[in-house]
Amino acid sequence: MDSSEKNSQLFLYLIGSFEMSAMMAMGKIKNPMTDKTEKDLNQAQFSIDILDMLKEKTSGKLNEYETKFLENTVSQLKLNYLDEASKKDEEKTVEQSTENNTENTDTAKE
Repeated sequence: MDSSEKNSQLFLYLIGSFEMSAMMAMGKIKNPMTDKTEKDLNQAQFSIDILDMLKEKTSGKLNEYETKFLENTVSQLKLNYLDEASKKDEEKTVEQSTENNTENTDTAKE
């Protein structure tokens, strides 16, 4: 394996590492260390931001496969992030609605 092939494989591995990190942080896959599904959208956004920065910094310097792999990975992560962020917003709306209903019921009892 020549240096170029090795660097290409290492680059794809790096992208995959940040992808897995983001997916774990979004609660899409289990953390293999804890065997639990955990959610930290700030951490997920950080991983996505790093990949976005890599995309910008390597623009025009990658082969076609590397470029497509990076672009597709970032796009998929952003869609998954939006999905999880909207779920979080829905949860907040339901919580607020439940709190308001409880308050209205308490006020009506008085």
